[in-house]
Amino acid sequence: MRAAIRLVLQLLLVTGVGSGIAAPRIFCCHDESGKQVCGDILPSACYGRAYRELGQSGRTSRVVEAPLSADERAAKAAAERRRQEQERVLSEQRRKDQALLNTYGSEKDIEVMRSRAQSDLAASVQASEERIAEIRKHRKKYENEAEFYKNRPLPAEVAKGLRDADYEIRAQESVIESKRKDMEATRLKYDEDLRRFIDISKRASERR
Repeated sequence: MRAAIRLVLQLLLVTGVGSGIAAPRIFCCHDESGKQVCGDILPSACYGRAYRELGQSGRTSRVVEAPLSADERAAKAAAERRRQEQERVLSEQRRKDQALLNTYGSEKDIEVMRSRAQSDLAASVQASEERIAEIRKHRKKYENEAEFYKNRPLPAEVAKGLRDADYEIRAQESVIESKRKDMEATRLKYDEDLRRFIDISKRASERR
């Protein structure tokens, strides 16, 4: 087969000399039976298959891969999506790491901000607890008045006073519950910030 290819190239060179024809090329592939097929134009047996392009020296100058099947195209597209998603995740993590370094200058800074945030939330909880104590004290007045109306309809003012007090107590209890959840979320956030800051600092020192 190599001898045949060389012969074809030699004939092309002879017929092409001085005629302005471009340097000869040979296209070769293996057909569906595995037999090598070559020609000075792409043989029909090579359509849809990988093929080689040979220069006038008989050496491969270019390899053209076979077109991808539908399944191969789908797999390639899925792999590309995974690559893009991984790159997006890495890019987002780099952005977060830089934001962390811009926010904190040291581990002590993290602890200071953690303490400040937790103190603010604890103060909010305490304020709501004190407000509930005041409301209950105020409600006691309506409770005492209601004692005089056992088995009788309560005056509108007394009934409204009790309802309003109960509503505000529930509202303050909701605030307390929310703030306590915020306290736990804050603890976890600063734990993660501290862990990440230590990790980034360690990697930076290892690169030095």
